[in-house]
Amino acid sequence: MVGASADRVFAHVDDPARLSSHMTESSWRMGGGRMRVDLDERRGQAVGSRIRLKGRVLGFELAVEEIVTERDPPLRKVWETAGTPKLLVIGHYRMGFELSPRGPDSVLRVFIEYSRPTRAPASWLGLVFGDYYARWCVQRMIEDAARQFAPVHHEGAARI
Repeated sequence: MVGASADRVFAHVDDPARLSSHMTESSWRMGGGRMRVDLDERRGQAVGSRIRLKGRVLGFELAVEEIVTERDPPLRKVWETAGTPKLLVIGHYRMGFELSPRGPDSVLRVFIEYSRPTRAPASWLGLVFGDYYARWCVQRMIEDAARQFAPVHHEGAARI
């Protein structure tokens, strides 16, 4: 559950730079590396728009291009890989999100359907880490959105 209307949540997660922020930060799950997000003139916010991610992870140069295939504000957006992705633990993928209004709040569902890489060593790494990475990625997107709209707690407030 996200503490904001579907319109507000959609406006936030419709921005690929925000939605992919977990990949632009160096972390152990990213092998100490990070990705850079480059957007076309439509900023990844229209059907046909292109999003490019490039970076290094565990010393490997990675790159993927995505194309937005569906966009139905404020309820749904879907994108998928274009061309041949150069990734480490997953191959081609299709992912997206759906929002369901629940009163003043929303339920955010993020999904990914992917194939494993076909060439070694990525094919071996994908067999071991592909499912883990996909779950982590989806979970981070949901948590980041929920945190964006979390209630603000003020220090020094009266306690009973």
